[in-house]
Amino acid sequence: MSEVKLAAEPRTEFGKGAARRIRRADKVPGVVYGHGAAPVHITLPGHDLLMALRTPNVLLALDIEGKSQLAIPKAIQRDPLKGFLEHVDLLLVNRGEKVSVEIPVHTEGELAPGGNLLEHVLNALPVEAEATHIPESVTVSVEGLESGAAVLAKDIKLPAGVSLGVEEDTVVLQVLSAQAEEAPAEGAAEGEEA
Repeated sequence: MSEVKLAAEPRTEFGKGAARRIRRADKVPGVVYGHGAAPVHITLPGHDLLMALRTPNVLLALDIEGKSQLAIPKAIQRDPLKGFLEHVDLLLVNRGEKVSVEIPVHTEGELAPGGNLLEHVLNALPVEAEATHIPESVTVSVEGLESGAAVLAKDIKLPAGVSLGVEEDTVVLQVLSAQAEEAPAEGAAEGEEA
């Protein structure tokens, strides 16, 4: 995983009005916390942060007043209609430190014939990984799975140094049989015609 460098500025103004002024200047208000340190309120460049957050669990190298710190996104608030960033919470991490994150689960392959449906019980798999080696996603093969089959967390092959953050017997994916649409009863059909 690569690091994305961002220049952050300390923030001294708080409240709704100050946040609106920050967003009008194409910046995003945020807070950095972790390791027992006092939270630091910052302002980040809006477009650069938006592009960085396209990668799940991105590692951010923040430059705050000449001091470099590593952080990962913990909570991201977006405008519900327009989708732009409103606020971001970042968690400080150190190189070599294990962090708990969720990584997206992708599937590949075709299910067994018969109109079966694949249900994603978990869209993201909770794992523990080193902060500088968080995998972007995990891919699971569903080739030939039949109705009633399930993929458990322990069945997913994780990269070296990554461990599960959930019970091994947790269902991640399951195959459901497609429900056939029932034909209307004859009495109901005759009643409609009359």
